[in-house]
Amino acid sequence: MLLARFLDGIIDIGDFGLIDSGGKQHRFGNGEAPHVTIRLHDRATERRLLVHPRLAVGEAFMDGTLTIEEGTLYDLLDLVGRNIETFEDHWLSNFTGSVSRMFRRLQQYNPVGKAQKNVAHHYDLSDDLYDMFLDQDRQYSCAYFDGSHDDLERAQADKKRHIAAKLLLNEPGRKVLDIGSGWGGMGLYLAKTAGANVTGVTLSKEQHKVSQQRAADAGLADRVQFKLQDYRDEHEFYDRIVSVGMFEHVGAGHYLEFFRKTKQLLKDDGVFLLHSIGRMEPPGSTNPWLRKYIFPGGYTPALSETLAAIEKAGLWVTDIEILRLHYAETLHHWYDRFMAQREKAAALYDERFCRMWEFYLIGCEIAFRRMGQMVFQIQIAKHQDAVPLTRDYITDWERSIAAGGTKAAE
Repeated sequence: MLLARFLDGIIDIGDFGLIDSGGKQHRFGNGEAPHVTIRLHDRATERRLLVHPRLAVGEAFMDGTLTIEEGTLYDLLDLVGRNIETFEDHWLSNFTGSVSRMFRRLQQYNPVGKAQKNVAHHYDLSDDLYDMFLDQDRQYSCAYFDGSHDDLERAQADKKRHIAAKLLLNEPGRKVLDIGSGWGGMGLYLAKTAGANVTGVTLSKEQHKVSQQRAADAGLADRVQFKLQDYRDEHEFYDRIVSVGMFEHVGAGHYLEFFRKTKQLLKDDGVFLLHSIGRMEPPGSTNPWLRKYIFPGGYTPALSETLAAIEKAGLWVTDIEILRLHYAETLHHWYDRFMAQREKAAALYDERFCRMWEFYLIGCEIAFRRMGQMVFQIQIAKHQDAVPLTRDYITDWERSIAAGGTKAAE
């Protein structure tokens, strides 16, 4: 069996069992945990796993042609993560990866119209689904765990505070643009906590509807407005720009366009805070299963290609922070919350969708634990003196807010 030979060459760590479509059992690895056994139910699945494993594993799990006989889905994907270096060194993985990288610019081509369709694929799903696993503020991005607790609600609030501190909102009335404003949580926080006047732009019709209503319900509609609009169509000037979890949808071929546009929108003494998933490796391509089923047009940028575009745009990088395992912890919370509501999700969609969502949440968590994924926050300015010489202002602002202070106008 060719698939068994392939697995024997890449599974060094863990205890992995395979029951093929003919019922024959195979065993791989060093016998240590995690202990996992899967069953393949047809020959077609065996062929797909050999030819295109990055796509076929998730599809087979969704379709039920790959079932887990021993262990859990988490154990299976964790075992894959533990052996990822051997897998990527294999000639077959190198070949399929090279082909994918050849077409990555086409895969990430996101002009204005297509960008909105790609966003709708994921973010215009039912509100009820997102309520099942997100925090109360619907922060659909990496939380910030300071090590003193394991509470998702608090960690998401701390994330907003940490980002706000880097925006230097020390005077009320600052004009802020939120690119990729989601359900409005960040914009509302900046208005309430720092007295900012916020304009948020999103391409999701569902998110736009919810965020507009939230601003009205909070009595902040006079200081926070949300537009159903591509950031490239914005023409106002702003003291501050923030973008959280949106840059992953820009596409490498559009990075220079993104930074030139934000430079155009930023006032001369302005500050821009970019929060994005990133990779600790050189530029690559998007996992094909994730690209097909979860984030069409999406791509995790390398710092090297991000910084290269910032340099070409003529902007200053004034601060960089790398958040490593914060997103792994966030995703673990999301998975636990989703599984607690899984029956409701199945009633809302179907069993195949639930398996897809499980694979998505666990797969992404393992990517942050084992596969070189991280989050970066880059503070950007037009001029080198736009921010203080030391980082003390970040801690000072956060401590002031944590202690019950506010920078908002009375």
